[in-house]
Amino acid sequence: MKTVVSGIRSTGNLHLGNYYGALKNFIRMQEQNRCFFFIADYHSLTTHPDPAILHPNVKRVLTEYLACGLNPEKSAIFIQSDVPEVIELYLMLNMHAYLGELTKTTSFKDKARKQPENVNAGLLTYPTLMAADILIHNADEVPVGKDQEQHLEMTRNFAKRFNNFYKVDYFKEPIAYSDGTKMIKIPGLDGSGKMGKSEGNCIYLADDPKTIEKKVKKALTDQGPTVQNSEKPECIQNLFTLMDVVSKPETIAFFEEQWNNCSIRYGDLKKQLAADIIEATNPIRERIAELDAHPEFLRKAVARGKEEAQESARKTIREVREIMGFKSF
Repeated sequence: MKTVVSGIRSTGNLHLGNYYGALKNFIRMQEQNRCFFFIADYHSLTTHPDPAILHPNVKRVLTEYLACGLNPEKSAIFIQSDVPEVIELYLMLNMHAYLGELTKTTSFKDKARKQPENVNAGLLTYPTLMAADILIHNADEVPVGKDQEQHLEMTRNFAKRFNNFYKVDYFKEPIAYSDGTKMIKIPGLDGSGKMGKSEGNCIYLADDPKTIEKKVKKALTDQGPTVQNSEKPECIQNLFTLMDVVSKPETIAFFEEQWNNCSIRYGDLKKQLAADIIEATNPIRERIAELDAHPEFLRKAVARGKEEAQESARKTIREVREIMGFKSF
């Protein structure tokens, strides 16, 4: 059985991009693998979140993880800060991470440009903490999107460097998880790019039907096709991509035909898309409400995940300490 590790930042509500882009794959992979799914509250510190919202955000993400179908009896679902061994390994890996390679990472350069007043050491060593999250459980595979491929490659480099330096074959070099299913990139409602919190173009899983209708209604469109069977502009293709994941094949075929014969009415398309999103996410919203009403289930789920994650992490740290020469008197 393979060990798979993945996390999500604790920055509040999950959106359609999280669900269809990653979480549906997580639900599948927990059936055949030993999975560790964590909520990365330490990672969120690079942006200095308000202490008043840090825990509520963690609780919200945990609730929505479970509402989407992650099963605490099949996977270890835990909070990153509940496993302090991660930080010990982070420190150890930082001793073998070099300034030059850290400053060259795309994520560091992007974040440093966006928040020039807050280029902190945590931001610089973000890839090392991510590597610690993965290597603390000696993962075989990690589900990653395109924007995380560089971090996974750095994790492989850190693992290899550790093994070479201490002349051991201890850490595995994890690869990108694949079960033959293509990860879906869910577009935002602003006509370009992917759905994301920072872009403000999301439909959240917890959004009520009226909010979903309002958001979809405001989605960017153009003037409509004037030539039959023409290529769709990006903003329109984005709406069809959303429809691909929530609508029935006959619905998609109907609007494809409307597009091709230049008779499409965007108002009708948006109304149908909103209705299909509402129908697809209704079970998740109902489960969120149920979990909110029974917080004891959350406590039991995260306690179970914490215990399993700590057991795995303590074993790794005990063995890494021995390899590095740390001994008790």
